[in-house]
Amino acid sequence: MTRTWNVIAIALLLTCGPAHAGERDAPSGRFGQIDHVFLILMENQTNTDIIGNPNAPFINAYAKVANHATNYFAVGHPSAPNYLEIIGGSNFGLKNDYWPNWAGKGCIDHAPNSHGCDNAMTPIGEAGIDNAVVATAVDVSQCNGEVEVKGTPAPNNCALRDYPAAHFTPQSIADQLVAKNRSWKTYQENLPGAVSGVFGVNYSDGTWSNLSPADVFGPGPIQKLYAVKHNPFAYFRNVELGAKPALSLAQVADFNGADGLWADLQTHVASLSLIVPDQCHDMHGSVVGGTAICSSKSEAENHLLMAQGDAALARLVTGIKKSQAWKRGRNVIVVVWDENDFSNAPNRVVMLVETNYAPNQRVSDKPYDHFSLLRTIEAGFGLPCLNHACDATSQVMNEMFGAPEK
Repeated sequence: MTRTWNVIAIALLLTCGPAHAGERDAPSGRFGQIDHVFLILMENQTNTDIIGNPNAPFINAYAKVANHATNYFAVGHPSAPNYLEIIGGSNFGLKNDYWPNWAGKGCIDHAPNSHGCDNAMTPIGEAGIDNAVVATAVDVSQCNGEVEVKGTPAPNNCALRDYPAAHFTPQSIADQLVAKNRSWKTYQENLPGAVSGVFGVNYSDGTWSNLSPADVFGPGPIQKLYAVKHNPFAYFRNVELGAKPALSLAQVADFNGADGLWADLQTHVASLSLIVPDQCHDMHGSVVGGTAICSSKSEAENHLLMAQGDAALARLVTGIKKSQAWKRGRNVIVVVWDENDFSNAPNRVVMLVETNYAPNQRVSDKPYDHFSLLRTIEAGFGLPCLNHACDATSQVMNEMFGAPEK
C-alpha cells in the first residue's frame, strides 16, 4: 500500500508541482499597488533598430525620460505566442501565428484561395502542456521556424533562456482581474465595423473582414490592418463564448467610437488596458493584401514605417498623459515590442515604463523578459502569478515600476 501511495504522490507532483506553473503565490513587489496599467504593444523591431534611429525621435526622447530596461527579451517567435506569454505566462501550445478555430463556429475566410484557416488553434479552455522555447536556435527549424540562422547562431536569438515544456493553467490575467472584481479591456486599432462584430474575425481593414461576403474580395484582397494574432484574449474559449460580460469580446474595442480608447480616457478606463496599434502603426509593416500602404521592402519604406510607428506611439502616450484617467490613482504606461524581426541577433527589444507616482529616468540592465513583465503587473494588482510568470527566473521588475532604491 505504501508503494501505491508513493506512486500516486509522484504523479500528483508531476501534475501540480513546480513543473505545473499554474496560479501559485502572489508575487511581491516593492512599488505598491497599481490602479491602472496602459500596456502598449509594438511590433518586430530589435532594440538596436530603434535606439539611436533618427526616424524614431519620440521613442528616443521618451527612453530618456521614462524607465528603460536595456536587457529585455521577447520569448521566441512569432507574434501570437509572445502576446499570449505577456498576458498569460505561456504560449498555451500555439506554435505560430495561427488563427483561432472559433468556439462553435470554426475558422472562416471568404477570401479566394485563402489557407489562413490551416492549423487553426482550438480555443484555450483546458489545462495542457505548452511548447518548449529554446534560448538560441541553431537552425531554422527551431523557434517555430521564424528565425534566420545564417552562419554562427547568435546567442539568445530566440529567447533569454530555455523554457522546457510545462503544464499550463488555461487562464489569462483577464480571468484573474475579473475574479478580483477588477477590469480589463483591449483596444485594437481598425477593428471591423459593427456589421460583423469581433467574433470570428481574423483580420480587418476597419470595415471589411474575413467574414465579409466573397464579392467584397472581387476587386482584390483587403488590407489586414487588424490582426487577431495581436489580440491574445480572443484565443480563450470563455472570452469567445462570453457567458460573463466582464470576460467577453465586449471588452475588445477600437481606438475610436463611443466605447473606444479616446472616449474611455476621458471618462473611465479598466485596470488593465492592452493597446495595440494596427499593422501599419505598430512598426510591423508588410501588411498582406490591398495597396502596399506600409510596405517594408526597401530601406526608404523601412524608414517611413519606423516614422509612422513613432508618430502613432507619440499620439498614444501623449493622449494618455493628458487624459483625466492618467491623473487619477497610481498609474503606469508600459511600452514594449513583442519580438525582433526574426534576424540572427539577440531577441532583445525596447521596453519602457513611466509611472505617475515615482521618479522615472531609471536605466536597468537586469535580464528580463515577457514573463517578468506579467509577474510585475500581477504584483501591482495583487494577483497570483500565472504559468511561467511563477518561474524563479521571472523576477519582479521593481526598479522599473518605481520601487525605492535599496
